[in-house]
Amino acid sequence: MSKSKILVIEDEAAIRDMLNFTLNAADFEVVEAPNAEQGWKMLIEQSPDLLVLDWMLPGISGVNLAQRIRQHEQTRTIPIILLTARGEETDQVLGFDAGADDYVVKPFSPRALVARIKALLRRKDPHALSSDLLQQGDLKLDLTSYRFWVGENEIKLGPTEFRLMQFFMSHPNRVYSRMQLLDQVWGDHVVVEERTVDVHIRRLRRLLEPVEAQDYIQTIRGAGYRFSQPSS
Repeated sequence: MSKSKILVIEDEAAIRDMLNFTLNAADFEVVEAPNAEQGWKMLIEQSPDLLVLDWMLPGISGVNLAQRIRQHEQTRTIPIILLTARGEETDQVLGFDAGADDYVVKPFSPRALVARIKALLRRKDPHALSSDLLQQGDLKLDLTSYRFWVGENEIKLGPTEFRLMQFFMSHPNRVYSRMQLLDQVWGDHVVVEERTVDVHIRRLRRLLEPVEAQDYIQTIRGAGYRFSQPSS
């Protein structure tokens, strides 16, 4: 079985060396880049399974690179872990809005980072459901091609939004709390704040707004969220 390939984009050589040692010891294949420009080239050429991306890079920032990655057909589904010394809630929201799937504040535990990488790689694999095609109303999600449509319109979803929509479409008409969604979509071994759910719900609704499908995801005050076909 081939090793999962991790691309590390980090300008500090000491941190790159530490990550290289840690990830190799965890049986990952590691490739590195010191800035966004070289990192983008390696993304296209190497097709890694996951990206560990520093926020404060010289030139193009990690946040701007994450946005570019999410807009490009070849790279839009790659899981991204954002490394940063910025731990404020507003910074975390900005990171998630840019397309990050996880957010790790420096200084961090290398073992905890490896656990987060493994969790993201497990969630990237959409084989958990036996059916390759999910359909609810005008919404259709193909687990084989990793594509999603509303009617005839294809909507580009990031990895977390894809998993969230996959879960919703597999469990319609039931209310799930934020904690339940964290356990089911993010995994019960990953420590993520409940606010993360709200950030990704907002992003998902914004993607659905142009095709007037945002009302499929309904907020139930004091309880959580429900996926249900909106009444006409």
